Amino acid sequence: MLQDKLSEFVKAQAAELGVPGVAVGVLLDGQEIYASHGVTSHGNPLPVDEKTLFHLASVSKTFTATALMRLVAEGKVDLDAPVRRYVPELKLADEQAAAQITVLNLLNHTAGLDWNLIDDGEGDRSLAGLVAKLPQLPLIAPPGARASYSQAGYNLAGRIVEKVTGLPFEQAMASLVLEPVGLADTVYGLAEVMVRKFAVGHNRGDDGELRPARPWGAFREGARGDNPGGGLASSVSDLLRWARFQLGDGEGVLPAAELHRMREQTVELRSSTLGDGFGICWFLHDLEGLQGIGHGGSGNGQFAELLIVPERNFAVVSLANIGPDGYPFNQSVVRWALEHYLGIVEKTVEPLPYDDGQARQVAGRYEIDAMNLDIASDGTRLALAVGIKPEIREASDEEMPPDYPAAGIGFLPGDGDEYIITEGGLEGQRGYFSRDADGAVTGVDLAGRLFKRVAQAS
Repeated sequence: MLQDKLSEFVKAQAAELGVPGVAVGVLLDGQEIYASHGVTSHGNPLPVDEKTLFHLASVSKTFTATALMRLVAEGKVDLDAPVRRYVPELKLADEQAAAQITVLNLLNHTAGLDWNLIDDGEGDRSLAGLVAKLPQLPLIAPPGARASYSQAGYNLAGRIVEKVTGLPFEQAMASLVLEPVGLADTVYGLAEVMVRKFAVGHNRGDDGELRPARPWGAFREGARGDNPGGGLASSVSDLLRWARFQLGDGEGVLPAAELHRMREQTVELRSSTLGDGFGICWFLHDLEGLQGIGHGGSGNGQFAELLIVPERNFAVVSLANIGPDGYPFNQSVVRWALEHYLGIVEKTVEPLPYDDGQARQVAGRYEIDAMNLDIASDGTRLALAVGIKPEIREASDEEMPPDYPAAGIGFLPGDGDEYIITEGGLEGQRGYFSRDADGAVTGVDLAGRLFKRVAQAS
């Protein structure tokens, strides 16, 4: 019965959102329940199942963090040590920050690093090459001052793994985590992906037609510098095995105390759909008094979501091969699973009516290194649009994911700086506006990342 209901929901949601292929898994009291629907690719269709590989994107960070925690348990890495103890060649745009950033700052996104460096396919694309380019990356805050989600921070953490083990990152990950846990279908690189059944990402064009996403995953092949933050591919069955490991005693990989330490809050998150705080990598959620730990990933035409509820020995995984509708699909699966298996119902948040004064304060352009975020008002409605910077898109000879078109946002009750997106592919995402000492809006948080304000609306 549980299997049938899950399958019915997955099929209906995939059809409603036009997702070509999805794979869902639930771990409930030791039982694994799977539901798959659709095909791996429109062009070369094969049925999706629990063994089909999808790009995990940022869910990869949970593996990198766990490997580092094993090194911590072995006494080879100290979370409170400066990163330069392990990567002495580290240089950043600010020398003081480069000297102060700790390993923990990387793992809980408090290093003050902007999101990431864009891989242009040129030069040294290894982790050593990425570290050499880090002086080009803007700093958005002093180390430890605030959380802002950073891909670059996790890639730098991967370089620590390399330096401490003396192995290439991918080999180190295999020996530290992937092989001991028995994750035979959790792999880096197309050479490993293409010998297994795998999903192709899709993006919907302005004409409504689906097109295969190129490059596969989020980065061009050979971008090893981005593997720690987002390079893994895996299947639903392997991810449930990963969830079992996270729920267990460390299985000889690392002591249970170090594994479970990753669930303890290290920094609070404000008004974020992603969670109430960070542990070590994990986003932490308060689920009606139960703790949830989770992570999502967004690749090129592929989306992944993993949520674990340790006190109930529960996990749900959802993988989808379309952008941007893979995100709302995965979120709907997580909500459905929590409600039907654990009786946890997500509370609906209602935004306040439109306020022109508030709208004028926040309207303008915001940016991170790779993306622009524009907030505009027509006098009756406030809307947010976010997309890859045109100059980056034009300079690339690869296709890139489509931008998120303008979608309505509304302010939430409280101090007047928190908001929720009310429609589109990012519907339900929450964030907040930052202000300086004089009360002027200086930035906006979206998906855990701080976009700094660069222009006000004219």
